[in-house]
Amino acid sequence: MGSCPYPYQLITQHLRPRDDHYNNNNRTTPTSDLPNYFSLRIEPPTHTHHAPPNSPLSTAPRLLSLDVFRGITVALMILVEDAGGIFPSINHSPWNGLTLADIVMPLFLFIVGVSLGLAYKNLSNRTAATGKAIFRALKLLIIGVFLQGGYFHGLNNLTYGVDITQIRWTGVLQRIAIAYFVTAISEIWLKNDCKVDSGLSLLKRYQYQWAMAFVLIAIYLSLLYGLYVPDWEYQIPAEMVSSDTKILSHSLPFKVKCGVRGDTGPACNAAGMVDRTVLGIQHLYRRPIYARTKECSVNSPDYGPLPIDAPSWCQAPFDPEGLLSSLMAIVTCFVGVHFGHVIIHFKDHKTRILQWIIPSCCLLLLGVTCNFFGMHINKVLYSFSYTCVTAGTAGVVFAGVYIMVDVYGCRHFTSLLEWMGMNALLIYVLVSCNIIPIIVQGLYWRLPENNIVSMIGIGHK
Repeated sequence: MGSCPYPYQLITQHLRPRDDHYNNNNRTTPTSDLPNYFSLRIEPPTHTHHAPPNSPLSTAPRLLSLDVFRGITVALMILVEDAGGIFPSINHSPWNGLTLADIVMPLFLFIVGVSLGLAYKNLSNRTAATGKAIFRALKLLIIGVFLQGGYFHGLNNLTYGVDITQIRWTGVLQRIAIAYFVTAISEIWLKNDCKVDSGLSLLKRYQYQWAMAFVLIAIYLSLLYGLYVPDWEYQIPAEMVSSDTKILSHSLPFKVKCGVRGDTGPACNAAGMVDRTVLGIQHLYRRPIYARTKECSVNSPDYGPLPIDAPSWCQAPFDPEGLLSSLMAIVTCFVGVHFGHVIIHFKDHKTRILQWIIPSCCLLLLGVTCNFFGMHINKVLYSFSYTCVTAGTAGVVFAGVYIMVDVYGCRHFTSLLEWMGMNALLIYVLVSCNIIPIIVQGLYWRLPENNIVSMIGIGHK
């Protein structure tokens, strides 16, 4: 989405706690010196003997499964980014439904939460920690606007710069910044000193964080299904008009008929209306995912020419990382924080796994049930059912990686994934943001089109 579709690992790499946060003995020393996001320092893993199942974890200095899980997500990101255009079945779902690409963002948001739960285990100064959280979130927002706002050129455009009146303010990095900030502030301030000796006492210790999550869910559902969406219109900018555009004149506005409440289709949902009202339609993503639906593409589920009877909304800007849907992205982060709390308060393999698997399966069941009764799984809207299914999936995958890596010590086939997880920022910059391709693309023979990147078929048609 945008020039950098899957940069979720930017924040998760630098939220990887220091080794003392992975220690499983009870430490009382305050640790307010939290990790620096933008350090590219590579810390080699510590190789230790892994304890057998159901035994204490006091011998393990840190959970290697966190790096491996992050590495799996990075590998998945690369796969769907490079192969999604060739195999539309693994690309993002055009609207309702769930594909392989649709679980990438929740996996990264989940691991952000896990890392936050560990990084803020002990704090000597909450005010200082809050200041650092604000500063880091702002840095991530600025980077996101620069990389995804339109200034950074794409594979088919060797120019730089963006008209500030049309810059895209939201994006993947910006969503992660928002989720990180809200979750970090909650982790710093919204917890009590209750002793944890069971799953129920764990919930009681962090009850205010769960209250925050439920408030976000209530606000999201109330606005999505309660806001009235009136008729609206839009114009296609001159530079967006092409041979397969339905109209010949970009000066004529498209009119979209709505006048409904509670609609979750592409044209008349409240999430789009909130973004158009608050951000302005000129600041939204101009290549909407629903352009690949059957109504809008003869090549569905891939992009293609418009059908003759295409509806008026097919070419309307729509941001997949909009304001309203970001509320549920924060909830995914809270689920990850809970998994981090389990690591802190429970030292036994079996107890940890049970504390992870049971809620994960409950989330999966709840999400599937909601989808069955009409609350569709939808990544673009970040629907409640999508949140439950993807958070549950992330929990199951994380528990499986934990069993494989930290319980049984199966590291023969995970070294590469571990390295990818520890160097996620570098991979993001070089691969996901097309740094290497655009550098190579800058060298051409007489015409910009005559370059190696175009010759091997990279980039949009």
